Amino acid sequence: MSPVHPVDDAATARAVVDEHGDLVEWNEGARRLLGWAPDEVLARPAANLLADGVPTALPAGHRWNGTLSLRHREGHAVSVWVLAHHRHARDGGDWLVVTPLEGGDREAPDDPLARVELVQSPCAVAVYDERLRLRAVNDAMAEVLGVRGERLRGLRLSEIGGGPQSEDVERHMLQVLHTGRGHDVRTYAPVGGDGRVSAWMARMSPVTDPSGRVRGVCVAAHDFTEQYRARERLHLVNEASVRIGTTLDVTRTAQELADVCVPALADFVSVDLVDPPGHGGELPIGTLSVPAALRRVAHRSVTPGEPEAVTPLGQSEVYPAASPQGASLLSGHAIVVSENSGDLEKWLAWNPERSRRVGRLGVHSTMSVPIRARGVTLGVAVFTRFAQTARFLPDDVLLAEEVTARAAVCIDNARRYSRERETALALQRSLLPRTLARTAAVTAASRYLPAARAGVGGDWFDVIPLSGMRVALVVGDVIGHGVGASATMGRLRTAVRTLADIDLAPDELLTHLDDVVARMSAEADGEERGRPGEVGATCLYAVYDPVSRRCTLARAGHPAPVLVPPDGPPRGIELPPGPPLGLGGLPFESAELDLAEGSVLAFFTDGLVESRERDVEDGHRLLRETLAERGDSLEETCDRVLHALLPAGSPSDDVALLLARTRGLPPSQVATWDIPADPSLVAPVRKQVLDRLEVWGLSVAAFTAELVVSELVTNAIRYGTPPIRLRLIHDDTHLICEVSDTSSTAPHLRRAKTWDEGGRGLLLVAQLTRGWGSRHTTEGKTIWAELSLLDDE
Repeated sequence: MSPVHPVDDAATARAVVDEHGDLVEWNEGARRLLGWAPDEVLARPAANLLADGVPTALPAGHRWNGTLSLRHREGHAVSVWVLAHHRHARDGGDWLVVTPLEGGDREAPDDPLARVELVQSPCAVAVYDERLRLRAVNDAMAEVLGVRGERLRGLRLSEIGGGPQSEDVERHMLQVLHTGRGHDVRTYAPVGGDGRVSAWMARMSPVTDPSGRVRGVCVAAHDFTEQYRARERLHLVNEASVRIGTTLDVTRTAQELADVCVPALADFVSVDLVDPPGHGGELPIGTLSVPAALRRVAHRSVTPGEPEAVTPLGQSEVYPAASPQGASLLSGHAIVVSENSGDLEKWLAWNPERSRRVGRLGVHSTMSVPIRARGVTLGVAVFTRFAQTARFLPDDVLLAEEVTARAAVCIDNARRYSRERETALALQRSLLPRTLARTAAVTAASRYLPAARAGVGGDWFDVIPLSGMRVALVVGDVIGHGVGASATMGRLRTAVRTLADIDLAPDELLTHLDDVVARMSAEADGEERGRPGEVGATCLYAVYDPVSRRCTLARAGHPAPVLVPPDGPPRGIELPPGPPLGLGGLPFESAELDLAEGSVLAFFTDGLVESRERDVEDGHRLLRETLAERGDSLEETCDRVLHALLPAGSPSDDVALLLARTRGLPPSQVATWDIPADPSLVAPVRKQVLDRLEVWGLSVAAFTAELVVSELVTNAIRYGTPPIRLRLIHDDTHLICEVSDTSSTAPHLRRAKTWDEGGRGLLLVAQLTRGWGSRHTTEGKTIWAELSLLDDE
């Protein structure tokens, strides 16, 4: 024996039998007991040592003790009591077989161990000698160990308990033996036949003789399993409250339920959910009728690859009433089946493949818990054990129901959110332009991304053709998210288009739009009193004229756009900020700037540049840097901007992006005449127009253009105020005639009576052109008419 580790290995006969029944270890104590040398027995069947020679099956369970008749090397039989258990109680594997050789009866008159009284102690107590071999136990400890105390006398703790827990406690006992100071150790080990882990506080104290010499170690074990299990249950519930429901995604939430419960509660967990009815329908309240079709949305196993999963993710399976899943759905409460009760095989008979896999993997206990929230059954969660030896007990059922109930609320919230999000997204997409209008003024591209978590909002954009080949560019953002915000966005987009049709200046248009939002807010305030400002929005409105190449912009609390000149770095456009829409009574100001042909205007909502990871200034800087990487395609630029500013692809707020590259009409495509206020000069004007159309190669539109010019110029001379100006503009597809004067009175269509001399001219103009209208200018008004140069229009 070493003074450092006073363990006499030969005091115990110890052998190890592997899972095939062969001997793999044979110590000196075993040689002393039976006379066989290690090389004579190792790698040979352990059954060869039985005196009767009849092979014996390995014992069931994880622990066994009894008397065996063994064969001595000299031929006689030796009756020996042995204790056998797995060396690693949780994992199984090799069996450790031990028996004491000495029985621990070496008592001297002054032996302090002989004077220790253990019988009356209410807690489990054991005394070990200087060799760390058991000398005495009381009845409480013998009951814990499951073997009579006199049988165990002479064995080490690691030989009695097995597993790393016993070896760890034995190392602390050795420390007490060497230092002479007491020590407390917490240990967790399966005790009893159910295989459940029990928690023990081992209080170790030295046993000394009258001279103060340490002669042994007294171990008092205090069971705090109930407190331990209560703490573990509370920990799992807390974990569930923190880890389940981190997103509003149904599949992710179901996976979080499985992840939390493996391996804390089960070795394999599967979650199957009911597919919701189509067209936004609701699941019925109450229990489900069976057989029920459920879709596998999540599972998790302690074994890589989830070999226990019969149903792959995303696949549906029909569960009959004879299955644990169907029974729990039908009854509305948890169903537990186990091998011990003999009903596991019966419950799995409905699915032969499942039954075969359960048998192959060693599943011994399963529990099916319905997932219910707000009176609606959403699905079922199945908890399975095969690596853990303990079967499901009532406490486990309560814990599984508690965790599943928490997850059910989160799944229901996620499902409701998903349904509302899909509805809002469908509404949003129906209200946003499906394709951007093609105009001679700009080439445009756009992107819209709904918020990942907050829900679909009210961001919108638009490209609106105006008279005179001008174009309006709009981007806006409604406060809030959900269906309401999408509906408000649709109303505002319609209002902007209506106001744009009457050719209002940007600042004037925002003033009228502000009134619209204020009325909408008042309507909402009437529905929910005490909540003023229920509706609010921001907006940026710009008008670009390709003839003058001038852009006029105004904004209402919206981020200013970024200008990318064709020959310079991107820069922000300085605009008066303007108040958000809906405040009412505050003015809006516009700004004008001249744009070179090929300039790119970038309009966006704040969701693009605002982020939790960076401030707004950094977002604007990154946007300018990205736009500086020039490309021929605006579509590619849109994708590059989104990738740079939203690398995860999941914005926290809605994002709308509109890019427009300006075009310019060359002077050769524009003709202008100053018209004297003399009706007799209308004929020469018509002649000049026909000559110009011939130069342009547009003689095909000469007849209609001559009639339109004659009517508009005549009306301006007759009813307008000089000076009068005629302008013709054309591109490849359209010819526009414009007549301007300084009068503010706009013409309108009327139905002429039979005897009326006039009133038919504008009606003819409306019939012969694609469209006509009037717009107010700073000097007066302009009447315009648009002719198509294409045969199919």
